[in-house]
Amino acid sequence: MDGERIAFLFPGQGSQYVGMSRELHDGWPAAREVFEEAGDSLGQDMARTCFSATREELNQTANTQPAILTASIAALRVLQREIGIRPVMMAGHSLGEYSALVAAGVLRFRDAVRIVRARGEFMQTAVPLGQGTMAAVLGMKTPELEDVCRQATDPDANRIVEPANYNCPGQVVISGHVPAIEDAASLARKRGASRVLKLPVSAPFHCSLMEPAAQRLADQFASVPVTEPEIPVISNVDAQPNYAPDKTRDLLVRQVSNAVRWEESMALIIREGITRIVEIGPGRVLAGLMKRINRRTSTANIETPADLSALAQALQ
Repeated sequence: MDGERIAFLFPGQGSQYVGMSRELHDGWPAAREVFEEAGDSLGQDMARTCFSATREELNQTANTQPAILTASIAALRVLQREIGIRPVMMAGHSLGEYSALVAAGVLRFRDAVRIVRARGEFMQTAVPLGQGTMAAVLGMKTPELEDVCRQATDPDANRIVEPANYNCPGQVVISGHVPAIEDAASLARKRGASRVLKLPVSAPFHCSLMEPAAQRLADQFASVPVTEPEIPVISNVDAQPNYAPDKTRDLLVRQVSNAVRWEESMALIIREGITRIVEIGPGRVLAGLMKRINRRTSTANIETPADLSALAQALQ
């Protein structure tokens, strides 16, 4: 479509499923090359991880993160080959920011896949298993939920809970110690939250409890080359595009223990006149969030051959 302004979005942890990107892998050499490059970089058969692992194995954070990155970049390569559209902006939710940075030429894929596996390991071990969790709070205004988190937090008693993902109006994920999450959930319900859903995660991501993981990740980045983006990528930390290579490492390290400001990031995309977002990789979470943020923005997903055909037709 003439005048179409497109943004690419990349999903994060939670969108994975056994079999993701298999049709693209089997149908396009460009996708298979991505899986092979991941395997060479990690010494791990990523095709087996994505297509044949048990759900429990795939859901291990150290496997999930490189698997989603690989599936997303495989889908991107096929999209570029078959349709060749060029976005004016990109963003990724949490882990998905790495996919966006690879797509923008900021990180090499073989480096990114190693980093995110280490990131997954660091995040999993930052808090002892069973001590931290996350929950989605629905139907509550953000300032009120932030106040609830403050009330439920007592650092001296190892009871910390903080907003972790500002996803869309009426949907914020909180993260922290299990007892603090339980207290915050109870307070949120009393103050009008429509639902509080405990998430099936094994660690409290994107809160201050992840600071040990952030410190270890900084060491991993020390020798990783970072270049200027070919296309602007919005950072999760400040909901702004970053153009400075020197700042990229710092933003990715801070991202581990800071909230994902997704609603603000999508608001920026809307202000920039984006007319269509294309979610590249497994799942449709981000397209669903955009529909709750701004229904006038067209959405598409790329994870199967049928998706490619549908997008090509929509762009005619």
